[in-house]
Amino acid sequence: MVMLCMTCYLFAQQPAPDPRYKLVTGDHIVQCKNYYLLTLLKQDKEARKMVEGDTALANMAQRKLAGLANALKTCGNTATCYTEQLKLSGQEIQTVGARLAALYNENNALGKLVKQHLIPSGTYILFQKESGAELLRKAWEQDAMGINFAIGVYAEGKKANYPLIDSISFNVNNPRYGSMLYSPAYVVMQECAASRLFFLPSLTASLLFIEINERDQAADYEPMETTVNKAAYDRIQTIKWTSYKYSVILVPGAGPEDPAVPLSAGGMLRCRLAAIQYQKGLAPFIMVSGGKVHPYKTRYNEAEEMKRFLIDKLHIPENAVIMEPHARHTTTNMRNAVRLMFRYGMPMDKPGLASTERGQSTWISGTLVERCKKELDEVPYKPGERLSETEVEFYPLLDALHIDPTEIMDP
Repeated sequence: MVMLCMTCYLFAQQPAPDPRYKLVTGDHIVQCKNYYLLTLLKQDKEARKMVEGDTALANMAQRKLAGLANALKTCGNTATCYTEQLKLSGQEIQTVGARLAALYNENNALGKLVKQHLIPSGTYILFQKESGAELLRKAWEQDAMGINFAIGVYAEGKKANYPLIDSISFNVNNPRYGSMLYSPAYVVMQECAASRLFFLPSLTASLLFIEINERDQAADYEPMETTVNKAAYDRIQTIKWTSYKYSVILVPGAGPEDPAVPLSAGGMLRCRLAAIQYQKGLAPFIMVSGGKVHPYKTRYNEAEEMKRFLIDKLHIPENAVIMEPHARHTTTNMRNAVRLMFRYGMPMDKPGLASTERGQSTWISGTLVERCKKELDEVPYKPGERLSETEVEFYPLLDALHIDPTEIMDP
């Protein structure tokens, strides 16, 4: 009895994400995916009322708007004069973090937000060993950092993680570029003029610069379970998982270099490799993973084109194909596959099978784990047995759920 009670106590101290939890998207998918805490503070009536009613936090909103109004009068052609007012300073981030932690109580609106949303969503899972107050503070700091990163890349022209495919759309060296920032700054001030939300001017600015750079691909095809993945999503509920060795066959995308080519030769070959494994009955689903990546600002989506190839050319049923249309790198092919497996209610104790060309397959079973640690600050999977030169098992890990706001198009 004592051992049983101790086990229950330990379990209670380490709450886990809930696959039944539905993300609160509000009216902005890009915002939800990049800045989930701020989305909740906007959408949750009790939590919003609490932070809007706090004098210290509300005063910050007014100071941001006053600083922006002054920038519109004085900045002229100096780009950073505008952006420094739009971003969150280190002192502001620290002050807000301390205030949120001070306001937090497990029984008040912020406590309920942590317990009912942040923890079961898994969106800040790397912080979930912390106390509720500390989790809240770290989630805020991450969202604030993400806002500053987006403004830095898409307003100031700072280096993106992958500049060849993700960089700013404008020439920041144009002599008139600074004065071009007057209009977006003015729009932010007008849209936020009546708000008491301390983060809203900076949040609005980040989303506006993402939008005018045409970098809102994080919202593509959403909500996928009712659009491009509906047939497969509905079928998931009917699967007898013990009949299959693997939950899914994952196909990482390969983008073409020619903007007129919808699907690369590599993408076609990978689809054929996966179809062979599917026809053997190893898994009930093929998941194709890849966004609008190569070349720069391509109009073709890797996952969509691979799905079309599987269905039209290889005659795989639509309800057996799951699209993951946002990943931009092999690291996020793996991470996003795990996310969909979890969100769609697939068994997390059953391995998946990555099916791809030999070089990438070797990478997935080897050094990609270290690259995930370096670039994502998390490891979303554990490599399993290598079955062949082109197939390797992978075991899903829940750290994959953690948001990365430095990958704006696929956070």
